[in-house]
Amino acid sequence: MTEPQAPHQSHPHPRESLARCALRAQLRGDTMLGTAFPAARLLLIEQPGPWGRDGLRTSHFDGDTALALERRASAAGIRVQAIRGPGRTARGARRRWALVDTRIGRESLRWGSFDRDADLLELPLDGSTGIADEAPLYLVCAHSKHDTCCALRGRPVAAAIESVRPGRVFECSHLGGDRFAANVLVLPAGLLYGRVLPFAAAEFVAAAEADEVVGALLRGRVGLPSAAQAALAFAYEHLALRRRTDLQVRSTSPVNGGVSVVRIAGPHGLLDVSVRVDTVAATGLTCANPRPNQYLSYRPLSVVPVEE
Repeated sequence: MTEPQAPHQSHPHPRESLARCALRAQLRGDTMLGTAFPAARLLLIEQPGPWGRDGLRTSHFDGDTALALERRASAAGIRVQAIRGPGRTARGARRRWALVDTRIGRESLRWGSFDRDADLLELPLDGSTGIADEAPLYLVCAHSKHDTCCALRGRPVAAAIESVRPGRVFECSHLGGDRFAANVLVLPAGLLYGRVLPFAAAEFVAAAEADEVVGALLRGRVGLPSAAQAALAFAYEHLALRRRTDLQVRSTSPVNGGVSVVRIAGPHGLLDVSVRVDTVAATGLTCANPRPNQYLSYRPLSVVPVEE
């Protein structure tokens, strides 16, 4: 299977410039490893139309209900994402919700629908309701009011995936890591990718449907500590493994002397991956904030077999 083209081989969008955070980050060489969000479960809410900077809370969805729903979901360890289909949504279409669990051995995606926004406040969050869906689902961040790069790079990718797998892709609200656009989250596998390119959509979808990891584009697996995400990506690459289920994180040590040790179970036993954690100074981490800033970098150093 052909790998999607590596990010350094891509050409800037004609509307991009150094005022855009994604191009700045590519030229600067910002690493994507370890940058997926920590929630392993998600609640997707279909909300067509425009979203403000705060996503569901600043859309045509009732703001007070959105805030109450986000608080309720957060208390259960669930992240809320607004979603909408690429292109225009038919007027009067019934909106849907989806509960997603990305935890190893519990991967699931269940759909339901709702008429009134407030109905979602009564939705059970334990995965006991809804219709199961076993096919991969693709969320592409296209949240322009949060960052211009998300729309500029995300919308063409969503349209490209839609042309390959109609009905299996949604534009979504902020996924984090604006400067890594286009960002694509594959569910329920929980793999978050960055710098995905439109012309590689067919290869990207083929890898996801084979439950394979696209190492060159991987930001991390949601729900894991950042160091563990970086270690996992490093192990896939250096052990030449492609299947998502080939590796599982067993433990992650606290950072000591700037290094965290992540224990991983693989086909040939246990491995310890050392990950260096550094604070890196950078300017303009988002389009909206061009000022000097900093971020944490997770740099895997070595893979060592564990003697049992």
